[in-house]
Amino acid sequence: MTLPAKNLLADEASPYLQQHSGNPVHWRAWSPASLEEAKALDRPILLSIGYAACHWCHVMAHESFENDDVAAVMNRLFVNIKVDREERPDIDQIYMAALSSMGEQGGWPLTMFLTPDGKPFWGGTYFPRQPRYGRPGFIQVMEAIDKAWREKRDSLNQSADGLTSHVEARLAGSHARKLLDRDTLSDLAGRIDGMIDRDLGGLRGAPKFPNAPFMQTLWLSWLRDGNATHRDDVLVSLEQMLAGGIYDHVGGGLSRYSTDAQWLVPHFEKMLYDNAALIRSCNWAYAATGNDLFRIRIEETVAWLLREMQVDGGAFAASLDADSDGEEGLFYTWTQNEVETALVHDSTMFFNHFTLSSPHGWEGKPVVHQTRDQQALGIADHDRLVPLKARLLAAREDRVRPGLDAKALTDWNGQMIAALAEAGRSLARPDWIEAAAQAFAHISGASRDGRLPHSMLGAKKLFPALSSDYAAMTNAAIALFEASGEWSYVDQAARFIEQLDRWHADAERTGYYLTASDSTDVPIRIRGDVDEAIASATSQIIEALVRLASVTGDLDLHERVWTIAEHAAGRAAHQSYGQTGIVNACALAIEPLKLVIVDRLEDPTLVPVANRNPDPRRVDIVVPIGTAANRPLLPGGILPPTNRPGAWLCTGQVCLPAVPDPQALERLLRRQ
Repeated sequence: MTLPAKNLLADEASPYLQQHSGNPVHWRAWSPASLEEAKALDRPILLSIGYAACHWCHVMAHESFENDDVAAVMNRLFVNIKVDREERPDIDQIYMAALSSMGEQGGWPLTMFLTPDGKPFWGGTYFPRQPRYGRPGFIQVMEAIDKAWREKRDSLNQSADGLTSHVEARLAGSHARKLLDRDTLSDLAGRIDGMIDRDLGGLRGAPKFPNAPFMQTLWLSWLRDGNATHRDDVLVSLEQMLAGGIYDHVGGGLSRYSTDAQWLVPHFEKMLYDNAALIRSCNWAYAATGNDLFRIRIEETVAWLLREMQVDGGAFAASLDADSDGEEGLFYTWTQNEVETALVHDSTMFFNHFTLSSPHGWEGKPVVHQTRDQQALGIADHDRLVPLKARLLAAREDRVRPGLDAKALTDWNGQMIAALAEAGRSLARPDWIEAAAQAFAHISGASRDGRLPHSMLGAKKLFPALSSDYAAMTNAAIALFEASGEWSYVDQAARFIEQLDRWHADAERTGYYLTASDSTDVPIRIRGDVDEAIASATSQIIEALVRLASVTGDLDLHERVWTIAEHAAGRAAHQSYGQTGIVNACALAIEPLKLVIVDRLEDPTLVPVANRNPDPRRVDIVVPIGTAANRPLLPGGILPPTNRPGAWLCTGQVCLPAVPDPQALERLLRRQ
């Protein structure tokens, strides 16, 4: 079969694919029909993977995919398939691993050439239309690929078979289970600590990414082993990020990464997952230090989230673009004259607290950032700066806005829901918890036959969900249970795990695949072990199972997650840093913490102490005084007495004696 000789992206649910629906390229979405067309025509596949907020994806689109001459070559020589990496991370991970296996640096846009049956044989990332940057022109590349396909097909097929086998072994293979060991986290934290930039935070060099999995490794090392150096690694990294231009000082929220070592000039796209991780990290940092910097940045980022990222139904959009009006960062950057026009006489106070910089090589307007002294002064003068920022924000609203990728991704929403619920508890913001609950209800209510979608855009839904979706929503459900005390969230979490087991478990019940068993269009069914900007699907699953087992006291589930964690640890042992999330999750499995609190809900004394001392290792269960039913079991099948306030902190199957008063609980949680 062959599809119509035209662009077929107009009806797709992805805004990124829709962005390309006007290209003269005969694009297809990834589907069984597209793969069948390549076989029918006996043509190689040109696969282009990107996402809506990707700056270099836009550059390649403008240079090549909108060009009639380039499109004519593409249409004549290839079956052209466009993939949104956020919609299909399973496809993206396969071909990104293939590119890495060729010894090439990964990134987006990802440009891969495949045999008609989907096996990769060559690729790269961005290719300019004309030769430059030391890279060949895109038409040159395509003509060379076509020549090789016609003249050396047997060799290409052999290379494709070998590369596919290598990727399958790397992403879908099994290794012997590894006994869970406390030293694994300590060893990894020590190696990460050796890569930290002591002055600027983050990893040494450029570009600089927030790297949430690495930061969590260091934080867990401090919580568990008391390594203050690892705690300070995280705090310095956060402080430097929040001073740099990677943070939006006018409107709140974090960009995806900075192009330099100083966190100064970002690629200005804002991703939902980065900001969920920022809220969580700042919440832990505020609890540990009491530094108002972290509280204020949480408040600003949540304000941005609720102002700019909520979509119909209360769920959250995937991202904001880097570009507006065709220029990267135009929406976010300022000249001195623009600031003075917006603030008039108050501009002097603004420039006492903020700096505008145009570093070498940056062609846009100056970037707003702070020195460390200005950061400290800005927190002290926060109330005076709020109206100034509001006026700049109002002036910014008159500019051409960056594009919003309004699709709601289930796993990213789950991460943000959990972050909002946790921060809402810590900072006594019930409105944030309510926003999290609304988003959760919208996502879970979109299920079909009990199965979650992976992505939604208005009425369009993409089924089936990925394993990461069930894991993230399970963690979100438990976070909302901790915040609300409503056991219905625990029931919902258990239903998510039932679906995960049904559609994603491997035959031996030792782990899970990223894609569902009835997904028919994946060339390789991968595990989902590899971290990207966020922790891997496997690590999120282990965390979800650990937390659900802690809440329910289900020993069978605890034994099962131990087995799953050991097999994941066996696979992770063959990677250097790409599976940090699995190490973190295994550390949670080794020493899960559970805090059971009996308290007066109308006038609690113990609950506020737990709320302001968040710990990513801990699940909190609040029981009202006088409760007879729905009491959580302590280890050994013991029911906590509910005739008076008390708190029981348990590690695994061992509980400390009950703590009766808030001062003692504060000391206990701080010591832990």
